[in-house]
Amino acid sequence: MKKAILFLCLFFFAVSCNKNNYPDLDFKQEMRNFVIGISEYSKAVDPDFVIIPQNGIELVTTSGQEEGTINEDYLTAVDAHGQEDLFYGYNGDDEATPTEDNSYLRIFLDKSKNAGNTIFVTDYCSTTSKMAASYNQNHTSGYISFAANHRELDNIPGYPSPIYGENNGVITSLSQVKNFLYLINPQIYSSKADFINAVTSTNYDLLIMDLFFDETTEFTASEITQLRNKVNGGKRLVVSYMSIGEAEDYRYYWQSGWDSGDPSFIDDENPDWAGNYKVRFWEPEWQQIIFGNDNSYTKKIMNAGFDGVYLDIIEAFEYFE
Repeated sequence: MKKAILFLCLFFFAVSCNKNNYPDLDFKQEMRNFVIGISEYSKAVDPDFVIIPQNGIELVTTSGQEEGTINEDYLTAVDAHGQEDLFYGYNGDDEATPTEDNSYLRIFLDKSKNAGNTIFVTDYCSTTSKMAASYNQNHTSGYISFAANHRELDNIPGYPSPIYGENNGVITSLSQVKNFLYLINPQIYSSKADFINAVTSTNYDLLIMDLFFDETTEFTASEITQLRNKVNGGKRLVVSYMSIGEAEDYRYYWQSGWDSGDPSFIDDENPDWAGNYKVRFWEPEWQQIIFGNDNSYTKKIMNAGFDGVYLDIIEAFEYFE
């Protein structure tokens, strides 16, 4: 009897300490609401500003299940979906993603694609034969892809040359994009000028980059205009990365003294990425940092002249579930 009582006490203590201390919250819907809010805010200023969430593709159905009903509000709010590790990288870099996981993700990705959204896939592979296979498999599936040979996304791969789907088009919409470059970590470049020169020496149709060159220096509107130039005379779209499911202690908004639980929206540090903290993304204080006012992260991106935003850590809902 004493053991049973002890077990029950431990059980209820564990439940009370569980991350899900919000029994009335639907974490999937809270993330949908967050993305929809960013979309409505930005498109009210610029109707052509594109919204691209990365990962968390289960949000396309209301239940988050394969057979679930399409969530029309969410799909209408976004212009594309990004997905990592679809064909390579799911369990390890340069490793083929298991067929079961690939098939599962593609069910949801195709729901978004069939609704008219563009699908951008980033595979992590460095063997040239696997990079080639990644491009071919994604193309066959109707997706636009980038084979990243560094997971840090800090370089422009030398393979393939010429790049897959290279063209000299003037790209003005996502539907025209045939390839993209994902380069959010500019640490190998000694200056913004070096970064700009490297990018403008390529013919990628879409660039996903960071608003900041380093922790404090933002790219300006004139520099974003330069970055739109392809070397062959064409033009590209330029989209800014922004994490909304984690707070990063090297960002402009981070304040001295912040730590897990203080302020309340900061949760545990990500053990795999030092300085990145899970956030209670539904809390107004965090959302106000991200969008809805002239001092918000989204507004900074818009002021810099980007064509859209690439939203990361959408799958944060899984952590709280």
